[in-house]
Amino acid sequence: MSLRTTLLQATAIAVLPLAAHAGDISFSPVPFAKDDAAKRQAIASDTVTVDGKDYKIGYHVMARSGDKIGDNTFALLTDKDGNPVKSADGSEHISDSADFTSLLRQGDKLYSVTHFESRPGAMYLSEVAQDADGNLKLVSTKPIDFSEYHGLWVPCAGSVTPWETHLGSEEYPADARVIEAATSLDEIDDYDFPMVRYAGVNPEGMTLEQFRDAYKPYRYGYPTEITVSEDGSAKADKHFAMGRVAVELAYVMPDQKTAYISDDGTNVGLFRFEADNAGDLSAGTLYAAKWNQTSAENGGAADLEWVDLGHADDATIQKAIEAGTQFSDLFETAEMGEDGSCADGFSASNAEGNPECLKVKDGMDAIASRLETRRYASMKGATTEFRKMEGITYDADKHQMYLSMSAVEKGMEDGAKQDLGGMNAIKLPKNKCGTVYSLSLDDKFTATKMMGLISGKPLTEEHKVKAQDASCDPAHDMCGDTAELNSCDINGIANPDNITYIPGYNTLIIGEDTGSGHQNDAIWAMNTDTKELTRIVSTPYGSETTSTYWYPNVNGHGYLMAVIQHPYGESDEDKLTDPAQARAYVGYVGPFPQMDATAKTQ
Repeated sequence: MSLRTTLLQATAIAVLPLAAHAGDISFSPVPFAKDDAAKRQAIASDTVTVDGKDYKIGYHVMARSGDKIGDNTFALLTDKDGNPVKSADGSEHISDSADFTSLLRQGDKLYSVTHFESRPGAMYLSEVAQDADGNLKLVSTKPIDFSEYHGLWVPCAGSVTPWETHLGSEEYPADARVIEAATSLDEIDDYDFPMVRYAGVNPEGMTLEQFRDAYKPYRYGYPTEITVSEDGSAKADKHFAMGRVAVELAYVMPDQKTAYISDDGTNVGLFRFEADNAGDLSAGTLYAAKWNQTSAENGGAADLEWVDLGHADDATIQKAIEAGTQFSDLFETAEMGEDGSCADGFSASNAEGNPECLKVKDGMDAIASRLETRRYASMKGATTEFRKMEGITYDADKHQMYLSMSAVEKGMEDGAKQDLGGMNAIKLPKNKCGTVYSLSLDDKFTATKMMGLISGKPLTEEHKVKAQDASCDPAHDMCGDTAELNSCDINGIANPDNITYIPGYNTLIIGEDTGSGHQNDAIWAMNTDTKELTRIVSTPYGSETTSTYWYPNVNGHGYLMAVIQHPYGESDEDKLTDPAQARAYVGYVGPFPQMDATAKTQ
């Protein structure tokens, strides 16, 4: 019997996990990086106490971008023919933007899939060696072939499905309406241009016609799934049926049918996919959340409704894409009134902060719902006012979901300019430091309520005055230039991004993607009962923490994946003294003891 079949059957027996024995976990804290030396370090807690016993842990690097591993160079971008993609200076393009990295067991072997958040994007499949003490090392690596789908676009976060496949993403898809209407390249966002390198086109000096031939926007913006076999082969799939948005990640619930999809950007939505069959994401019904606000306190709270966006399957949507479907094939358009009104027969949309009046053309609803998912959802009355929606994880102890919002601002504020064409459903005070939300789930894993769990604390003018006071205590307060370099309280979260949960221990792990919020991004462990925070990872200048993901039992050891993206690349570029320092880190915190339900009963 295959591992996939075994997992499917085991989950079908008990969809709702039983409440786990409440264990105890505490990490040795990592201090706030105060000096130049500390701000250059990738460092994690050196010990963890689990159920009263101390274990030595730390941050371990499995690979860095540009490493030669086996026969290949880790993070080298490749085109449709497998040739190296070139940078503008003619050098081979090695990505410093490592993101989600999975651990996948197949038979007696352990594999890892790593995203590189580039244009074109890349995924590398690596075989992992695990020693008796649980230490991990990559022993071979190779790029995963996406030529069947004309390449991979900006893969960001991800998850591992209950049937142990790698579920990836494609973030920030291009505006197909703009690309179709453009009369020159100057009218198109040049963010899209590097993708043509996948088709062998040099973006320098290309024409509009060459760009359109090489880059079809509806090919990109979907969850992706990688199935790895024991022999080290990998099969890539794009799940067009799950909709096209700026996919941060898709996360499958234990019923193996319900998946939540977070949408990154401005004026975005929250989506839920119900697969027709357990363990198969190729066909199903898509829903979009409608926020009915009940409070504006502590990050806000709301009752959630779900707007039905219809049923679709991958094959049908892919066929429409490859047939050349364009925006004008899907919609009629009309001018919007100054008050946000539309002419009869047209519906308003404020998706991505672009007020529009749209009408779906006859017979095109199913295709429009998947190729223009956010616009379609907005037209149907769903809420497209969220800002910087990021990580998702499931808490089996409380049977609830957590969702991070990197910043509460713009469309989430009351009466923001981004509300034109929408319903101004979200009316919250601005918090540029962000909030992590908890979502109540019913017995079918449908989210019914959403409320703020923990928020970052913006630095106020009062704090800035205190920072210069002689009585300021640097052990506990933001003093001197610390206040100038960090706009969010250093003792709390700033711009939460990837999150993961440690079942049985009431512990939520929160990774940051922050620029001015914290000069050095951190990963935190939070007790979900007390909300006590412990900093457990600090990263170098200009980094982003990615791939925060918990594995309770991989051959008898636990791991917290922790990838460090683009060091010196998002800020403090002037601090870089050696190009090698800017290479991404792919690694983990650990090894931990085995920490699943099996371990607790022994």
